[in-house]
Amino acid sequence: MNKIVEVKNLSRQFRIRTNKNIFTGIFDPKYQIINAVQDVSFDVSEGESLAFLGPNGAGKTTTTKMMTGLIYPTSGSATVLGYTPSDRRKDFLMQIGLVMGNKSGLSWDLTGEQSFDFIRKIYHLDEKRYKETLNNLCGLLDVKNHLNKQVRKLSLGERMKMELIGAILHQPKVLFLDEPTIGLDITSKKNIRNFLRDIQKNSNITLVLTSHDMDDVEKVCDRVVVINKGVKVYDDQLSKLVNEYNKKKFIKVYFETIPGNLNDYNYARIEKIDGDIVTFEVEKELVSKLIAEIVSKNTLLDIDIIAVPLEEIIEDIFNKSNKISSLT
Repeated sequence: MNKIVEVKNLSRQFRIRTNKNIFTGIFDPKYQIINAVQDVSFDVSEGESLAFLGPNGAGKTTTTKMMTGLIYPTSGSATVLGYTPSDRRKDFLMQIGLVMGNKSGLSWDLTGEQSFDFIRKIYHLDEKRYKETLNNLCGLLDVKNHLNKQVRKLSLGERMKMELIGAILHQPKVLFLDEPTIGLDITSKKNIRNFLRDIQKNSNITLVLTSHDMDDVEKVCDRVVVINKGVKVYDDQLSKLVNEYNKKKFIKVYFETIPGNLNDYNYARIEKIDGDIVTFEVEKELVSKLIAEIVSKNTLLDIDIIAVPLEEIIEDIFNKSNKISSLT
């Protein structure tokens, strides 16, 4: 498949002034170099849906801004659709879309309809095709009744839907999404995830998503790249990542009365004790054995078998990378 995004040894440093005293800071300024992104490399193929993950301060948004041309890299290179993003060429900008959950791309003083007509003129869209696309997108996101409202008067969920429409109205080949569901209610999140998955599958658009919400990742993406402290620490298919951690299960046991024989199950690790509820972590092939032994020795109210949540999987990757970096 064609490589749409190519990131090679990408790095970005920021110089932060440390002495902020109004007098000494002017005549003898001192600076600290912050490595926001360090030597990151990855590719994204046409039609792929990539989750770009990391803890706060990992460098996700900085990398996204370099891929969209908002900031320059300190070293290394990024190409998108064969263009260097920081050149900000018109041909390049016509083929990408960007949605940042914490920033508005639409004018708050215009209505949604006025904003979209403005976008039509900027991108020189054919009017007939524009109306068909807009009608389809508004139907999918159920916002037709809000088109004549000023953007400032929309709820957060309604505004984010309008932001998405504005970002893909010109039918970009690549869509960059930075926290697109931040602050939304459950229903709005679900609708946006379904919408993103639908357009990605049906229009072959390439998606690059950053999010702290693991449900966004599970519902929208096929591949995961994880960075921590600016360094890439994982890059593989989401299904493979989940399968790697599927070797273990969590068994949540609701005892009638918590027993004193919990140490009898030395092949299982006690993850948590909450009153009369005990959560065991156990290898997948030992699940049946653990349940059989617990049932035979105790009176139970209920048992839940829980797969490792994606959120805990990603957290484990962070923790492992932190241990490795502390040793080097």
